[in-house]
Amino acid sequence: MAKQKAVIAPVFLRIKAFIIDIFLISMPLLYFTTYAVLGSKENFQKSQIAILLVWLVYGIITSLFFSLKAQTPGYKSQQIYLIDIKTGKKISFFRAFLRYLIFIFGATFLFGILMCFFRKDRLNLHDILTNSTPAKKKE
Repeated sequence: MAKQKAVIAPVFLRIKAFIIDIFLISMPLLYFTTYAVLGSKENFQKSQIAILLVWLVYGIITSLFFSLKAQTPGYKSQQIYLIDIKTGKKISFFRAFLRYLIFIFGATFLFGILMCFFRKDRLNLHDILTNSTPAKKKE
């Protein structure tokens, strides 16, 4: 049986997957924290620690998805997998979480998430530093 090859997923599919993940994973976290834990929108807006914790939990949840299934719900909807560039296997939880932290850093200054538009391989900073890539099965 021949091994199926993968290609780096197109940028627009990765963006769609990210938007889906924001709605399916972070929105329930934000709603729960805002109304069940803190009681109101005003309390949530005043609490920087709550905001930080929501995004930390989001990073942990997505890292668990990547380390266990190589897909978040958004990645699954777009038929994308997060794999190691060299081996083609799932990445560890630590690497997935490190990738998330690097994504946050790179997105803060924009250079990390805009790199894909200037590179032939379409990888971003978080992909390069963690030797991972969003991949799609070659058709």
